[in-house]
Amino acid sequence: MPKRKSRPVLHAATVMALLAGSAYFTYELRKDEQAKVPAVQSVTDGLQNSGGGATGKESWERLNNPARSVLRDGKGAVIATFTDGARSATLKGPSRTFAEPVNTSSRVVTDDWVRLMPEPWIKGAEKEQWFKDWFKEASGSEEDDIFAFAFQYVEGAPIKKDSEGIPYAGDAVFGPFKEDGVDRLEQNDFYDYLGISYTFRSGTTLVPRKERYRALDCSGYMRMVWGYRARFPLMADNASGDGLPRSADGMARSKTGVDIIKLQGPAPWYTRPKNIDVLQPGDLLFFKMDHRTANHLDHVALYLGLDTEGHRVFISSRKEQNGPTMGDAGGVSRIDGNGFYAGLFRSAKRL
Repeated sequence: MPKRKSRPVLHAATVMALLAGSAYFTYELRKDEQAKVPAVQSVTDGLQNSGGGATGKESWERLNNPARSVLRDGKGAVIATFTDGARSATLKGPSRTFAEPVNTSSRVVTDDWVRLMPEPWIKGAEKEQWFKDWFKEASGSEEDDIFAFAFQYVEGAPIKKDSEGIPYAGDAVFGPFKEDGVDRLEQNDFYDYLGISYTFRSGTTLVPRKERYRALDCSGYMRMVWGYRARFPLMADNASGDGLPRSADGMARSKTGVDIIKLQGPAPWYTRPKNIDVLQPGDLLFFKMDHRTANHLDHVALYLGLDTEGHRVFISSRKEQNGPTMGDAGGVSRIDGNGFYAGLFRSAKRL
């Protein structure tokens, strides 16, 4: 593992220069870039594109492993995917480029938009009124989705404030240094980043710690993106109430969502999945990285899909890079091949 370092402060002029450069971290319409990417590298679930011949009109199809419904256009291409038991849906939309040139040359060009439905999907839900109302609003929408939220916390991301003046987005760090000056403190949740007390649905109120302001550890980052921003229910810890638990291990073992790749093999290290083709952009990825955490899974990330080099990549908040990144410090952020993170990948969940 490389020596951990603090993140340098970017001055306004630097941020403006990055914004003016190619891609930066922003999401935008990039049809010209999409055209340059070989079809095999587009961000899709390969299993979803089998079958479904041209019919001239939209059609629904049921697929398995996992059980899901897909909506195809008149040419047979998948334009939306809904997984049984999950609230997250992947919809096709305008192409966007996600990049972070400060930390990596990796780029993701995708036409996938990940959004939350008001209810978990069940077979036949396309006939229900709640879905019709939601889909009418979500289909073709360019409002911020899960990917957009996620990239609003990478290095150099501009601060955004709500109507009360509370900064809810902007460059996040992983956490303050420990006394040794090398390692960083974990357990930095979204309310620490926000600097405000938060009352959960269970009635528990948690108070932010001043020294952890603007800090998000790996699970805190996912709770910020999915919970505070996208409004997925959140638990105050790993045991009370319902929703997304506090820690990576809690999320991985929770009944919330759908287990796309189940945890297998003997504890404490378990085994690396043999087949990861079932993954879909927006899935939560879980890793076993530290022998000090016993049999717990200790890292969680957001799966982005394939980058322009054809590798399966993710974004997560990390100690080495000091915050959310799809960068390379501590190991390339890929789960294919034999790299650092690929070797420690263990399971996946679809919320």
